[in-house]
Amino acid sequence: MKSRIYMYLFFFAVLFILFQYVNSKKYFDAESERMEDLKEELKVYEDSIQQLTLRNFNLQYFSLENNDDALTYFDDVHIDDLSRYIADKLLETNEAKGDNPLVPYEGMNGPMKINKIKVLNHKWIIADFSDGKYWGELFIKYELKNDLGIDFTLTDYLLYTGY
Repeated sequence: MKSRIYMYLFFFAVLFILFQYVNSKKYFDAESERMEDLKEELKVYEDSIQQLTLRNFNLQYFSLENNDDALTYFDDVHIDDLSRYIADKLLETNEAKGDNPLVPYEGMNGPMKINKIKVLNHKWIIADFSDGKYWGELFIKYELKNDLGIDFTLTDYLLYTGY
């Protein structure tokens, strides 16, 4: 009787060990497959990050912050963020009642105001304007004076037709 109990315990232990082995193998295989999928996904994300970094670098090519030749033009000016200063001065022209004086169109759906500004270099700005329904772009020439005032001269402009 005692030997049968030991035999049953032995078979039970062998079955339990076999069950644990099969279960662990399935779990290990599933986790290995999941890890391979995550590695492939990570590679796709790394490629996407690299492409976005290159695209961002290309987009920053025409900007005052990344143009050393244009920045040397302002060596004697002691302003921390020169592009922000110039953009703020241009946005101050929006404070006039009614349409912005630099925008050559009258607003049909409200006053025409400048929205977005990109300082290209030490002489040029490109800006976006809108009245809420109609919009366009401005090409502005600017000159920074010794008293840190700025003269803006409208060089070219366009108005997109509504759809």
